[in-house]
Amino acid sequence: QDRVAARNLLARLRYLCPTIRLVWADSGYTGTLIDWTRSLFGISIEIVSKLAGQVGFVALPRRWVVERTLAWINQHRRCVRDYERRPEHHEAMVRWAMIHTISKRLTR
Repeated sequence: QDRVAARNLLARLRYLCPTIRLVWADSGYTGTLIDWTRSLFGISIEIVSKLAGQVGFVALPRRWVVERTLAWINQHRRCVRDYERRPEHHEAMVRWAMIHTISKRLTR
């Protein structure tokens, strides 16, 4: 489940980016993860949930940033499918895709 994997990810985040204090997440990350992260790492998790009475698509605050970034990553063929057998290889492909995307934007 995503909440279980999030613990390892948040531990790595704290190690690699110690200045991060706030993480936005969807409603799948509610529960004990929020308290665990705040007490152990000092990181607050803010849940971005649907608006009350929402029908149809509505761009939620900060959620569009994640969706846009995933769309950028999916423009690269190796990241669209699960071609990689090891998570480290997939992570490298995602990093490569983002480096490629950002470098194109910087050199325009």
